[in-house]
Amino acid sequence: MSISQRLDLRQTQTLVMTPQLQQAIKLLQMSGQELSDYVDSEIEQNPLLERGNNDGEAFEQEDSAAPAEKTDSAAEALNGDLEALPQTGGDSDWPEDDKAFGGDHFHESHNNSFHDHDDFEAINAVAEKPSLREHLMEQIQVDITQPGERMIAVALIEMLDDAGYLPIDLELMRTQLGATGDQFEAVIGKLQHFDPPGIFARSLKECLSIQLRERNRLDPAMQILLNHLDLVARREKQALMRLCLVDAEDLADMIDEIRNLNPKPAMIFVSDVAAPIVPDVFIRPQAGGGWHIELNTDTLPRVLANERYYTRIQGSAHSKSDKEYISNRWQQANWLVKALQQRATTILKVASEIVRQQDQFFVHGVQHLRPLILRDIAQAVEMHESTVSRVTQNKYIATPRGMFELKYFFTTALTRTDGGETVSSEAARERIR
Repeated sequence: MSISQRLDLRQTQTLVMTPQLQQAIKLLQMSGQELSDYVDSEIEQNPLLERGNNDGEAFEQEDSAAPAEKTDSAAEALNGDLEALPQTGGDSDWPEDDKAFGGDHFHESHNNSFHDHDDFEAINAVAEKPSLREHLMEQIQVDITQPGERMIAVALIEMLDDAGYLPIDLELMRTQLGATGDQFEAVIGKLQHFDPPGIFARSLKECLSIQLRERNRLDPAMQILLNHLDLVARREKQALMRLCLVDAEDLADMIDEIRNLNPKPAMIFVSDVAAPIVPDVFIRPQAGGGWHIELNTDTLPRVLANERYYTRIQGSAHSKSDKEYISNRWQQANWLVKALQQRATTILKVASEIVRQQDQFFVHGVQHLRPLILRDIAQAVEMHESTVSRVTQNKYIATPRGMFELKYFFTTALTRTDGGETVSSEAARERIR
């Protein structure tokens, strides 16, 4: 067998991940606050960028079935690059037939050889402290699997005050979510088993009861003591001893045990308690039927490329390096303006299609949540599934039934044995009830 060398020419097509394309992908995934911070950073670095007010024309869509507004050719080219990108990396956590995507976590898989080194192992061992919302959402993902219950649970998280309590009257919220009283109380009961102990209580008594029950210390005497916390505050020991049928020593032990409980369980998360969520999309019913859908312009930083300033400094630049710097900054400024426009158009287009396909949910409640996967939306709006995945990450929609993350509306389907139309798993459970 002879060994020889030869030179072959082969023609292949590959998608080049340019820095601008990589940044466009990041823009799609950013929340409103993250986007605002990013734009502020870009404005600081680029003298040709400036903030505009949000009084201009909003990205609106009167009818959810109407096409989104067109952007110019550069923006269309950017969208084409995004559509050509395969779903990899962080989007691997989005299987097309996954269960309801409740919650707001998105975990990227990093196959990085650096992680094999001791120096990086030490860094990775130090985890960033999660916010209360993140901590609770992680538990919801594990312990609450039914889409309808998960929707209620996520909504209840947003109702927590700084101490970790729910408001006493939740009837309006229950009605808006289209949940039954028993279903609502069942979800609250599950949430009250979450960490930190005492979370999701509606009163101090309930908060302390939850913690004592977890310690297996909620006996009849302790229950009576909790029913008379006003007497504890006034230190009326004789009355408490008579009510609880205990002596002075036992009463002192019971009071000490209560004092060791945490009356404000959420305060251990201090600054991150119940961080407010700003919706990216609003919908409201129209008088003649259908839905009015619009973007929240407060979450869309309006950025302008200052052409007048660019012309002035470009004309006064003398050195080649200065001219190249100004030209590069001008290109970056124009790219950012177009990328932000494309991001807004894409969000509106995807949100509108979700509303169209889940119309009965918004009209009648969770029992009418229909099966939906990423491919359904992607095909309807003629986008790649990975683009839909990125758009629905960290984006919220304010509706007459409350505020939901866009990816909540993706639910699994149950196939009927008689070959009839498939229904979502949550809708099936509602019909059984």
